[in-house]
Amino acid sequence: MHTITLIPGDGIGPSIADSTRKIIEATGVGVSWELEEAGIPAIEKFKDPLPQQVLDSIARNKIALKGPLTTPIGTGFRSVNVALRKEFDLYINLRPAKSFVGVKSTYADVDLIVFRENIEEFYSGIEHYIDAQKSAAETIGVVTRTGSERIVRAAFEYARKHNRKKVTIVHKANILKFTSGLFLDVGKKVAQDYPDIQCNDRIIDNMAMQLVLNPHQFDIIVTTNLFGDILSDLCSGLVGGLGLAPGANIGYEAAIFEAVHGSAPDIAGKNIANPCAMVLAGAMMLDYLGELVASSKIRQAIAETIQEGKYLTRDLNPEQPVGTIEMTDAIIKKIIAM
Repeated sequence: MHTITLIPGDGIGPSIADSTRKIIEATGVGVSWELEEAGIPAIEKFKDPLPQQVLDSIARNKIALKGPLTTPIGTGFRSVNVALRKEFDLYINLRPAKSFVGVKSTYADVDLIVFRENIEEFYSGIEHYIDAQKSAAETIGVVTRTGSERIVRAAFEYARKHNRKKVTIVHKANILKFTSGLFLDVGKKVAQDYPDIQCNDRIIDNMAMQLVLNPHQFDIIVTTNLFGDILSDLCSGLVGGLGLAPGANIGYEAAIFEAVHGSAPDIAGKNIANPCAMVLAGAMMLDYLGELVASSKIRQAIAETIQEGKYLTRDLNPEQPVGTIEMTDAIIKKIIAM
């Protein structure tokens, strides 16, 4: 029996979290869910977007499944996602982008993994106004040798464990000679410990172009926080969008799995949201827990449901869509039949 912290989130979060819970339970894996509120629901109830009881639950269970949380743009409302990563030192942001037969996209057979450093650089929260009139602001991006080494090493260890052939280090060392230069230098040194795995590097702007031109030339991508945020969304676009984009935030002591997309409050409660991103995040969580048979069943059921095309939400089948509940039920039926 696994005890897991479940944070449904807001917007469409509660509905896709419910789908994910039901699908995981359909695999037969024993789970005890600790339901916790964060984001807008927590502000309304506790006057705090990240109450202490949420942190206590994750610290106790060491693992959490999280729905999308709204962070208003340009306000003092802290990002719960960033706060959780920093609180538990979740330095790995792991984002797979894999094609599904039946999803309209520019390319077929894309299978990419993005390793994004999750704590440092421009998302570390070191920013302030530099004058009393608030007419100018400054953000400081800190890149450390330790932070760079552990994320690059995690990418190479993943490559070795999963029989991946190549790791591409993405940087901007031609301009950011100290911060990006440090990241690249450390990355090249780490690569020497893995002679069985190919390693190359790309400047970020060229990398974006190359991904669009031919994503099949890449395998695992490792990069800093800001570049990783942008590239992982780009990779999601190559396989059909954020509706199929799961993510994991992993540290030494805890891990949080999530849907990458936003909370989409405009469609909340309308039974039209695609649950697959969070369900696939749930499958990643089961991998992490060693429940490989269950995670394989979920991925197979989703792939078969998408390929058949009969029970898909409107983002995947705009002509004849079904609701979130109906798609969830179709996936569950396939799991039960396995």
